[in-house]
Amino acid sequence: MIELLHSKSGITKFQILIEVAAHQPNVRQKEIAEKIGVTPQAVSEYIKELVAEGHIYSEGRVRYRITKQGVEWVLENANDMKRYARYVMSDIISHVSTWTAIAEEDLEKDTKVYLKMREGLLYVGTEEVTSASGTTISDATKGEDVGVTDLMGLIDLENASITICRVPRVERGGSKNVDLERLRSLARSKAYIAIVGVESLVALKKIDMEPDVMFGAKESVIEAAYHGLSSLVLAIDEEVPTILSRLEAENLEYELVDLSIQ
Repeated sequence: MIELLHSKSGITKFQILIEVAAHQPNVRQKEIAEKIGVTPQAVSEYIKELVAEGHIYSEGRVRYRITKQGVEWVLENANDMKRYARYVMSDIISHVSTWTAIAEEDLEKDTKVYLKMREGLLYVGTEEVTSASGTTISDATKGEDVGVTDLMGLIDLENASITICRVPRVERGGSKNVDLERLRSLARSKAYIAIVGVESLVALKKIDMEPDVMFGAKESVIEAAYHGLSSLVLAIDEEVPTILSRLEAENLEYELVDLSIQ
């Protein structure tokens, strides 16, 4: 769940800022109130708060403009909602009738189970570990796939961290010029490893590890992040900027590490 949706006042402020941006500088509080379903008095109080917070600049009565800080706040929350909407559309609504999960124990049909995400996969069991619950549609033994229906609640996702490791091209030494000890430490800390370039593959093999994905690294890492799965990306020099741009477009945080031996 994104932070904005935890606060009714946050949602209302977001809506008011959108209306101010759309109609500035002449802002009619009564019209905003009617549009977002609150009282004019409430809009007035929220606008005072937004002015105090630096999100709105007042040019006098009924004349307001959204500030640069306000625009950045709106965009940040809009990006959060975009990611959340994508999660809802791809992982919930498209499978609203029945979800597929992995049974953590032997289960019978019509058993109430609780759902949790672990390492990017959905698991179910009878222990009440989350608020998300449902009912099994068939018998299943431990480790089998099982359908779950009558879903209620939201699944908590872990905050995924992404580490991008710059690997030197073969002209700069390739895998021979990679700090293998540092690579080993980083690889052990991530559940998902993607690579771009032969140099990256060879460097990973030198520490006796295999990648989870060799092609389509950018998109797979983004999908992994949406499922709460932290990842490590090994990429040769010239591929790093495009990967960073893709992550920034999705508003995903990342860490950049240069694995070249200094």
